[in-house]
Amino acid sequence: MKKTDLPFSIDLNGRTAVVTGAGGVLCSQFARALAACGASVALLDLNLDAAQAVADEITATGGKAFAYKTNVLDKDSLEAVHQSVLKDLGTCDLLINGAGGNHPRATTSQEYYDPSNIPADTVTFFDLDKQGISFVFELNFLGTLLPTQVFAKEMVNRPGASIINISSMNAFTPLTKIPAYSGAKAAISNLTQWLAVHFARTGIRVNALAPGFFATKQNEKLLFTDDGQLTERSHKILSQTPMGRFGDSKELIGALLFLLSPEAAGFITGIVLPVDGGFSAYSGV
Repeated sequence: MKKTDLPFSIDLNGRTAVVTGAGGVLCSQFARALAACGASVALLDLNLDAAQAVADEITATGGKAFAYKTNVLDKDSLEAVHQSVLKDLGTCDLLINGAGGNHPRATTSQEYYDPSNIPADTVTFFDLDKQGISFVFELNFLGTLLPTQVFAKEMVNRPGASIINISSMNAFTPLTKIPAYSGAKAAISNLTQWLAVHFARTGIRVNALAPGFFATKQNEKLLFTDDGQLTERSHKILSQTPMGRFGDSKELIGALLFLLSPEAAGFITGIVLPVDGGFSAYSGV
C-alpha cells in the first residue's frame, strides 16, 4: 500500500506500531496503512507465514516491518516477542489489538429454537460446547487484555500513544447463532471504555473500531455459497444495511488513522466507532 492509496495520512515516522492478528484480511490492511504513514510495524500472528507475507510486501515497497509468531493467549510468548520487537523496532507507540474470531463449536445451527423441528446433526443452544465457548472468550477478550498488559506499560507518557481494539456489530445487538462471539465482543467494548479511563492520565488513548459486515476469509462460508452466490444470511444482512453492500477492508483505514491521530482525535478516548454502512442506525423499518 502506498501513501497515495490512503484516504488521508498522518505522520507516523519514528513510531513503532504493534498489530496482533496481522496475518488476517483486516489487520493486514491496518499494517500496510500504518507502514504507508511511516511507522515501523511489528506483525504478530499465530500463523507466521501469513504475517511474514505481509511484512515482505511492506518491505518491498520501502517500509519497515517484522513478522513474529505469537500466541496472544500465552503471556510468555508475548513477553518473548516484546523483547524481539524492542530489539528490532524499538518501543511500542501504537497497539492494534486485532486478534479474534469465532469457533464452530460455539455456534448454533439455527436462529430460533424449535423443539419440534431439530434435524439430525443440529447444534442447539443446549449442545454448545464449553471448550468452544471458552476458546472464543479467551481469544477475543484475553487476546486483547494480555497484549495490552505486555505492551502498554512502555507506552505510558509517550506522546501520541494509542491503543485500538476491535469490537463488532455484535457488541451493540447480538446476532443470532453466535452467542459466545457476541458476548466476547461486547466485553471488548466494555474493556475499551475501562482501559480508556484507567489510562486517561498517562497519555494513552484507548478506542475501538466496530466493523459492520466485511467479506473476509473468516466469514466467507457464512456469506457465500460454494459457487459464490449470497447465502440466505447474507441477504438478511444486506437488507439491514442501508448502504446495501458489504464493506471493503480498505474502508476501515480512514477510521483507524483518525483515531490514531493526536491532531485529529487527541481529545477522543473510550469510544467504539461503528464502520458499518448504517447497520447500527437502522431499525429495520
